[in-house]
Amino acid sequence: MRLALPRWTGTLAMKAAAFITVMCCALAALLGVLVHVSVTDQTVGQARTLALSRLKDATSAFESGDTLLPGAGVDPPGLPRSLRRLAASGQRGTMVGRHHGRPTMWAAGPADHGRTLAVEVDYSQQARTIAGLDGAILWSSGLAIGTTLLVGAFAVTRVTRRLHATARVARRITAGDLDARVNDPLTHDRSRPQDEVAAVAAALDSMASSLQGKLLAEQRFTADVAHELRTPLTGLHAAAELLPPGRPTELVRDRVAALRTLTEDLLEISRLDTGRERLDLDAEHLSAVAERVVRGSGAAAGGEARVRVVRDVYVETDRRRLERVLGNLVANALGHGRAPVVLTVDGPVVSVRDHGDGYPAYLVEHGPQRFRTEGGATGHGLGLTIALGQAEVLGARLEFANAPDGGAVATLTLPQRPPEGGSADAGPA
Repeated sequence: MRLALPRWTGTLAMKAAAFITVMCCALAALLGVLVHVSVTDQTVGQARTLALSRLKDATSAFESGDTLLPGAGVDPPGLPRSLRRLAASGQRGTMVGRHHGRPTMWAAGPADHGRTLAVEVDYSQQARTIAGLDGAILWSSGLAIGTTLLVGAFAVTRVTRRLHATARVARRITAGDLDARVNDPLTHDRSRPQDEVAAVAAALDSMASSLQGKLLAEQRFTADVAHELRTPLTGLHAAAELLPPGRPTELVRDRVAALRTLTEDLLEISRLDTGRERLDLDAEHLSAVAERVVRGSGAAAGGEARVRVVRDVYVETDRRRLERVLGNLVANALGHGRAPVVLTVDGPVVSVRDHGDGYPAYLVEHGPQRFRTEGGATGHGLGLTIALGQAEVLGARLEFANAPDGGAVATLTLPQRPPEGGSADAGPA
């Protein structure tokens, strides 16, 4: 099993701080060990040289029968056993130990009759020097690590702050704000070296500008085509009304009506794309709006659609837009699902469910897309697109899902208070 770590440990700043800390500690430890070993070898070497020199003098005095100098003696009681055995075997050696509670450098060699001649040299000063050096290494390493961490954290925070700004702009673009730009300072100053964050920010700004231009061109094209088609379609509709009764006339009128509906839908989408729609607020019971939508669909008489009220509420909203949203959802459920279609009113939440095969996977994941249908379904994908756009104007949230036991479920959640920008004299959408 993998250890579950807190979310903050996955941030770039924490990873950089951990890496800097580990590398600083490793470098400080390596340098500290090298300095400690070097100084210790030098100090011990000097003490060993001094001890061997005194042992040589003591050996000469011992062989000549002179009195031994202070610190020298035969088989002294504090001599380490390992050094005593080495001298007994006929060899000379040195060793650092403790004698009378203080550090001592011992030098020992063979004497007569298997005895050991040894010399002790006070090693306290050298031991204090090494201990002081180790302490200096520790506090200087800690200071260096702390300073490096502060400087590294400052540098990494500057980078992560720019990355967070880029991520925020990307999320705003995803939410539909195509005017959002990073505007990283480095991208505007070509005299300064461009780092990777500046390259990402410049690429995101360029992508947003290109996407905005393409969407605006598409919106203009949609609006222009719809406006251009409106006049000839009006004439075509009038001409179709003058045709003699019969099956061909019915077919012509049906196709002209479908084309007029498509043109009106395109005009409505173009108005929604501009983001300039305003609300005409009014107040009414939500169940009454749902009942009116079902009656208008013509499916209530045949039992194909019905309203179920769990908890009714009095809402202040744009009734025409709300009816448009619910009407499109019901029409989509009747056209692409299977009866019965149920409108459930539960407080400010209205759900529309059919009992068909459910929504396509792309629609549940990404939402409706104009002029896209799957699974052999007919239509242009404009009904749900208009419903989603009108819901955004209402300040409501429209979600699409599939029921576990089959069927598509569209859920409209109205705001508790009307969105800003509503007016009593707004024109038609």
